[in-house]
Amino acid sequence: MPNAPTGRNAPTVLIAGAGPTGLTLACELARTGVSFRLIEAAPDPQPGSRGKGIQPRTLEVFDDLGIVDRVLAHGRTAMPIRSTDADGQVTLTGVETVSVPPDIPYPDSLVTPEWRIEEALRLRLAELGGSPEFDTVLDSFKQSDEGVSAVVIKNGEAETVTARWLVGCDGGHSVVRKQAGIAFEGETREEVRMIVADVEVDGLDRSAWHMWRHDDGLLNLCPLPSTGVFQYQAAIAPGQDPGLGLANLQAILERRTGRTDIRLHEPAWSSLWRANIRLADRYRKGHVFLAGDAAHIHSPAGGQGMNTGIQDSHNLGWKLAAVVNGASPALLDSYEAERRPVAAGVLVLSNARLKETLEQKGIPTQRDARTSQLGIGYRDSALARDDRDDRDETAVLRAGDRAPDATKLTTVEGDCRLFDLTRGGHFTLLCFGNTPAVDAAPSGLSTLRVVGRPTGPGDLADTEGHLADAYGAAEHTLVLIRPDGYVALISDAGDVSAVSDHLAAIS
Repeated sequence: MPNAPTGRNAPTVLIAGAGPTGLTLACELARTGVSFRLIEAAPDPQPGSRGKGIQPRTLEVFDDLGIVDRVLAHGRTAMPIRSTDADGQVTLTGVETVSVPPDIPYPDSLVTPEWRIEEALRLRLAELGGSPEFDTVLDSFKQSDEGVSAVVIKNGEAETVTARWLVGCDGGHSVVRKQAGIAFEGETREEVRMIVADVEVDGLDRSAWHMWRHDDGLLNLCPLPSTGVFQYQAAIAPGQDPGLGLANLQAILERRTGRTDIRLHEPAWSSLWRANIRLADRYRKGHVFLAGDAAHIHSPAGGQGMNTGIQDSHNLGWKLAAVVNGASPALLDSYEAERRPVAAGVLVLSNARLKETLEQKGIPTQRDARTSQLGIGYRDSALARDDRDDRDETAVLRAGDRAPDATKLTTVEGDCRLFDLTRGGHFTLLCFGNTPAVDAAPSGLSTLRVVGRPTGPGDLADTEGHLADAYGAAEHTLVLIRPDGYVALISDAGDVSAVSDHLAAIS
């Protein structure tokens, strides 16, 4: 359990920040039995829709954590976008039917308020026996060879918490990052601002995301599923009024839409966003790690920031648990090596999307493997090994890639998809064809044998070949899948000793 064996003041991990990033990490640790404390300086959960776009890869993370149904129930996928140009021309996009390929269970992004994501994660954490501590401030910390000693203030009283690791998930103004002395390189562009607010709206249907392009700048009203409000977004150029009051929001709306029949109510939440684009110089310093906005902050264009933070935690969580259970501490070096390049790429993507947004006075609607984050991978990681020929351009999958899903599978218990069997944060070994030495595979992982007809536990029939196609399987292929859903190793030669050696090195 998260708060017992080592005691309240000596958890294995101290997490600062209970937003989506910190909550995801807490869930990862809780389900593997690693003790932690999750502290949050704010007195209550943060209000507001804020980041409202959940990408397909993040939905896969939520599937693994067991909350995807809860998240989907409070959101909407493939929301149509109704764009109105300055000349009055209206374009409706996003109404096309999207096919669901067998290797991608969630092909569309999801619109849902960020507070709904936090709610779902808190509920899952409670099911796992944990909870965030609100109104609890990280005042200071110091490191030793053994870990971190932190001073935490709660209810006006200071207490000392000793932990093996401290993880800063405490946002762009991260206390952890600042006190660790980690540089946060980048820029703040004061000339690029946007009003963001949650408002009830009269006179506008909720069937689509509404966008208006105007010479003054873009204006968006996006209906937030499972609520009665819209998210209001208005670009604010230099010299324009950045006021967050109802009168200014209404005036901007009327000027940019040319309509007076749309009436706003008093905002339930509002904020003035400024383009602050930065990347931490490093993600680790001794026993201190950074994740989420504490490590990288982006333009909201493209809907990448929150998703990247959640996936940071998905990557770090299993590695912390593995080291607690005896893996080499060197495993933790792979966190920065894998995740910092991802954030650097996201900065490039979000900056390009921001530029396009400002030039077109509208949010780009094109989607691809970069924006969906399904294309993220770690082929250059020290944790990725395979015996496939680097010159073979027909290899559909390499070690380090996202492990694809597959449908139309059958076990002795019935029909399923691959993600039903890999869910839960454990290593999985896929064994294709006749591999007599498979029984020599190490214990402590889930082994799935692809057979013609399942006769026992672990047997799996690939009835329509979707699994073999997705993994480019040969007669003796072995595939080791990491707890975070990426391919650790591929051996087309069926080398079980390679699996054993690699698993011993990373688990």
